[in-house]
Amino acid sequence: MKTFILLLFAFVFTHAQIATEEDKQICKSKFDLAVSDSLSSKPIGDVITAIGKSFLGLNYEAFTLEKGEKETLVVHLTGLDCTTFLENCVVFSRCIKKGKTSFEDYTKELEFVRYRDGKMGEYPSRLHYFSDWIFTNTKKNIVEDVTKSIGGEPIKFKVGYMTKHPESYRQLKENEKYITIVAKQEKAINSRTYFYVPKEKVDGIESQIHNGDLIAITTNLEGLDIGHVGVALKMDDGRIHFMHAPLVGAKVQISELPLGGYLAKVKKHTGIIVLRPQEAKK
Repeated sequence: MKTFILLLFAFVFTHAQIATEEDKQICKSKFDLAVSDSLSSKPIGDVITAIGKSFLGLNYEAFTLEKGEKETLVVHLTGLDCTTFLENCVVFSRCIKKGKTSFEDYTKELEFVRYRDGKMGEYPSRLHYFSDWIFTNTKKNIVEDVTKSIGGEPIKFKVGYMTKHPESYRQLKENEKYITIVAKQEKAINSRTYFYVPKEKVDGIESQIHNGDLIAITTNLEGLDIGHVGVALKMDDGRIHFMHAPLVGAKVQISELPLGGYLAKVKKHTGIIVLRPQEAKK
């Protein structure tokens, strides 16, 4: 009986989480960095930029979370897209500030940030639209949306891409009930009023963006809300640049131009939402 329970526990655990030994070693290296650089004593924004810099040069990799037949807590640190880059900067920083730096601590925090109620359920429990990530993680006190206070203007999103293109998402294509659930989530997003700073006004409010703030870039692509995300990095000259995982074929990098100049070069980018990470309590 005891052997059966142990086997059952092992089965549940291995099916609840995907992580390689390399991922675990990378995780350990981030926590070792925190010790060597005394990161726990620094403001969380500075911790976020330190962790972000430790990922510089890492290859962009898309669709890393779409593994397994069922929704699984995926740990994938050998390649990042823009969202998983931002997410990991936040998760590692919160663990460091809490003084909880085991791999198990990391996965618990990852689950808390990545999923709607802080707990992994089925596919729709993951925060697929970043505007929903903002709304939910503001309620969890992980971030504060400071956009309105720094001069942001109201914006209403019209998301619907996932339910209009279920063929692009394996889980939606294979399970129609998920489409109904996601449609309700889209309706909720579209009912909210957010605030954003139009990209032509970003230079004017740049001084109010802090090192380590999270930057969500709004988009004019139909059915979407946020087209790209990254981390604000204050350079030695005092200007804010954008640290991010840009696109397939590129690596995690820092924009050559300050944030406003970077935004001006991309037609689909319309403006920014600024999120201030909140100090994690031990």
